[in-house]
Amino acid sequence: MEKLQLLVQVHQLKKQGFSISAIAKKLEISRNTVYKYLNMSFEEATEWANSLGTRSRKLDPFQDLLLSSLKEHSDLSSSQIEDWLKERHPALEGWKYDSQYVSELRDIHHIPKIPHIRSHEAVEELPMGKQAQVDWGETKVKSAENKEVKLYFISFSPLSLTVQICHMAGQALYYPGHHPVS
Repeated sequence: MEKLQLLVQVHQLKKQGFSISAIAKKLEISRNTVYKYLNMSFEEATEWANSLGTRSRKLDPFQDLLLSSLKEHSDLSSSQIEDWLKERHPALEGWKYDSQYVSELRDIHHIPKIPHIRSHEAVEELPMGKQAQVDWGETKVKSAENKEVKLYFISFSPLSLTVQICHMAGQALYYPGHHPVS
């Protein structure tokens, strides 16, 4: 019903003499949306608003899987769930992820996001020779079968590693004897 209320507000403001830009600013919507609402009758808007609730979403087929994961691992963020889902369903790679879907599932099923408390923290700067840097991350490389493979790595060094160096190291680990050129 929020869309219908917005449509009514747009029409009322236009009748009061507000310009398209003024309506858009006042209601915090785009001018294109104002034009769309002004060109819509109330009956058309009602039908359109009702259809919004019945549309399926791309993640609907995965709802049970997402729910069980959220219940078991309530500290996972939406982006972690996205990575996890795309790893298990490669066909989903390349489409825009709906992070709002996960939030709505949490709200509907009363699954709070339990914050993960880090077990490490920054320390005071140590003298030279008494410190090292730990870098960790992930990269994706193509296998010999041209399949994308995600590599996880951890590196201990006295210097910070760049993403490019870590990617080259990942390729060298995955393809023994292969020495990538920078």
